[in-house]
Amino acid sequence: MDDFRIDRELDACGFSCPMPLLKTRQVLNAMAAGEILKVTATDPGSERDFVSFTTLTGHELLYSGEQSGIFTYVLRKHG
Repeated sequence: MDDFRIDRELDACGFSCPMPLLKTRQVLNAMAAGEILKVTATDPGSERDFVSFTTLTGHELLYSGEQSGIFTYVLRKHG
């Protein structure tokens, strides 16, 4: 995961579904195409949500992982 140039970070820890995804969408809307966003979340359902979200929207899920109950996602904005 250290191979990515992170342009923005979002801490969505402590939020339950659907808030991590809604906050991610807000940040992505303010970003330029090609920029990379790192999101951390504690909601286990976010794993399923982020896969579906990127498939539907065309954003690229570059990384998805979990360590000690913290889920990390790295997305590249499409466009």
